[in-house]
Order: sequence, then structure tokens, then C-alpha cells
Amino acid sequence: MRALLAFLLSGLAICVGLPVFAVELTLELPGGTQVWQSTELLTRPDAQTIQIPGDVAYKRDMHYRAVPLAALLKGVAPGDHLQAVARDGFAAELAAAPLLAQQGERAWLAVEDPAQPWPPLAKGKPSAGPFYLVWESPRAAAIGPEQWPFQVVRIRRLAPLAERFPTLLPAVTAGNDIQAGFAQFQKNCLACHRLNGAGDSQFGPDLNLPHNPTEYLAGDFLRQYIRDPQSMRRWPQGRMPGFSPQVLSDAELQQLLAYLRHMAGRKQHSPEQNRF
Repeated sequence: MRALLAFLLSGLAICVGLPVFAVELTLELPGGTQVWQSTELLTRPDAQTIQIPGDVAYKRDMHYRAVPLAALLKGVAPGDHLQAVARDGFAAELAAAPLLAQQGERAWLAVEDPAQPWPPLAKGKPSAGPFYLVWESPRAAAIGPEQWPFQVVRIRRLAPLAERFPTLLPAVTAGNDIQAGFAQFQKNCLACHRLNGAGDSQFGPDLNLPHNPTEYLAGDFLRQYIRDPQSMRRWPQGRMPGFSPQVLSDAELQQLLAYLRHMAGRKQHSPEQNRF
């Protein structure tokens, strides 16, 4: 009788779309590969219920059961470079130092309880789970929205971008504004886009091949598109967020545009692209 009841309850959960089984997070770190189940993380002694005001994904205050991310990053040094990969191909490039911080900004891995799933991100959409990187005091380290990856399935240590993807680099003679624009591109664009075929994201289009947006969006249109994509092209399936001045200042946006214009003259296929 008990077995029959369990079977019926699991069938009901499936019918209403609730997750029944724990899901896994893979960590590829200096000490080797670790796989954590959501149930294991939820029962860790350092798991806490935290409040995140103005959550980036849900656009409102949220509460999560979460683990300090630094506690999971065994063997990671402040100078290391990490990448968080989501189910949909979003690949956030992350400096390790803020992730390891214990004061000021603090990174948490929010864990969705399979028995108590989070709300959907929008009607007909899944939740931000199973794992979501959230921040306390993000302004202390100028943490931007692209550094809040959700639906995360893997976190891994990788070589710096300059080593992995040299075709992203501006010319060594490029001015300071272009070099600063490259930093803005890494922070705000590379999680979704490739450039010259370089990058790990499988999410958005390449921003230089076959054409750079500075080549086909004249005048102030590219700036307007970055600020508010739907103001330029109403597309229900459009997933690019707008970058407000609070996220990307006018000066930083100018730097990003300078980098894109510069790279329009440096089109080249990366060796990585040839593998696809």
C-alpha cells in the first residue's frame, strides 16, 4: 500500500510539472571534478536562507536556500578565472576574486529544492533553477547582471580569456578607451555572444562575423539598441536585456562601442571556430 501511494504521488508530481529528483551541479576545479546533488547542497551545515533584494532574474526581492560559493571552490585562487555554464548555453566569465570574497560583495549558490520549486521566470518559462549564482552587496565590486547566471549546470576553472581566445584581443597599439571597451565586452557581452568565432557561449550571434553591429546600425541606433533592445525591434522571442546607465554607464558604453568599432577592422576566424 505504501509503495502504491508513493507511485501515485510521484505520478501526480510529474503531471503538474514539479521536479521529483535531485539535480546535479558539476564543478571542474584544480582538485578535480566534483558532482553535487541539490539535496546534498541543501543539507550542508553552511546552507542558509538568504534574502536578495531586487533579484536580477526575478526583478523583485527573493529568498533562497543557498551555500556560500567560496566554500565549494576548493583549490581556487583569487587570480584564477572561472566560467559558469547554464542549460541554454549562456557562459558567464567570472574572475575568482569576487567569488571568494568574505566581506563586501559575497557570492552564494542558490539551490532549488526539488520538493519546493521556485516560481517560473515568466509565463510559460522555467524557473531560475536548479542552481543560481546570486550576490549580496553586488555594488561593492561592480557586479553586473551578466554575473548572475541562473539555470547553472557547471562551474569550471579555465585559462584567462586572452590565452583561450586571442582573436578577441584588440591591437596592442589600441588606445586606452578600446582596451577598456574590451573589459566591458568581457563583462557584459561575452556570456551571450562570440566575436570572431571566439568564445564559449552558444546563446547569441557572433558580433563580428559576418558583420559587426557598428557596420549596419548607423548613427545612435546601436547605443539605443543596447540601452533598450525592444525600442528598436519588437520581438517577443528577444532575450537580450537592456543595459541601463546604472549597469553600464555612458562612459562605459562609449568604451564598448569603441572596442566594437575597432574589432570591425580585425575580422578573423578563430582556430576554435574551425572545429564546428
